[in-house]
Amino acid sequence: MQTAVVTGGNRGIGYEICAALARDGYRVVAVSRNPNAPRPPGVEVVKGDLDSRKTVDGLAAVLSRTCSTIDVLVHNAAVWPTELRFNEDGIEESFAVNHLAPYQLNLSLESQLRRVVQVSAGLYVRGRVDPARTPWGKDFHRMRTYCDTKRANLMLVPLFARRWESTGVTIDAVHPGVNRTGLGDRTGVQGALLRAVKRLWPAPGNGAAPVVRLVSETGTGRYFNMDKEEPLPAEPELAHRLWEQAKELTGAG
Repeated sequence: MQTAVVTGGNRGIGYEICAALARDGYRVVAVSRNPNAPRPPGVEVVKGDLDSRKTVDGLAAVLSRTCSTIDVLVHNAAVWPTELRFNEDGIEESFAVNHLAPYQLNLSLESQLRRVVQVSAGLYVRGRVDPARTPWGKDFHRMRTYCDTKRANLMLVPLFARRWESTGVTIDAVHPGVNRTGLGDRTGVQGALLRAVKRLWPAPGNGAAPVVRLVSETGTGRYFNMDKEEPLPAEPELAHRLWEQAKELTGAG
């Protein structure tokens, strides 16, 4: 039986990805901050936090013991910050979760990996990541910071593909579309208006479908806007800066 690990697998699109993979016959391990969170039938839950170097190290150690081989690792967990917050390393929270954590897990678990699917966001096109400012929230913005972190993460996909080209490990990224999830929810009047609008958006299962489709694909180093392949950001110098910075900040690689 093949094993799939899904971060943020306890709700929204992550929950639906877990359910679909379990139906397809995978052994599914959902990573969640709350080990008692709801889960689809047959899905295991591993307690894990992605918000700091230390907690990601701990999660990687647990997954290494739990899964001798990870046939697919789905990076689904994400944070859309509504205010500036820092982790225990002094890094802006969403940069740590959305960008550094997938990088660190990929390298910490690479000897066990067979395939990686990165859940991205079409809003990355609005990102303007600055390695000298973005990790520490110096350019924080309630809308754009999410886009910045998703762009940073997406720019490393071709570098991972190149690193793994002789090993057989593959990696692709996908924007699952705009779906009705709790990502980016806010309080107050603005939050109420957003929740009202979200009622018109497709259910999370719609977003899970393009992610699950990619699980069994054989390509690598690609980005899909739902089911349509699109070019990755072409900024190789910046991508290498972000890789070296992530290596320094996480100790991985």
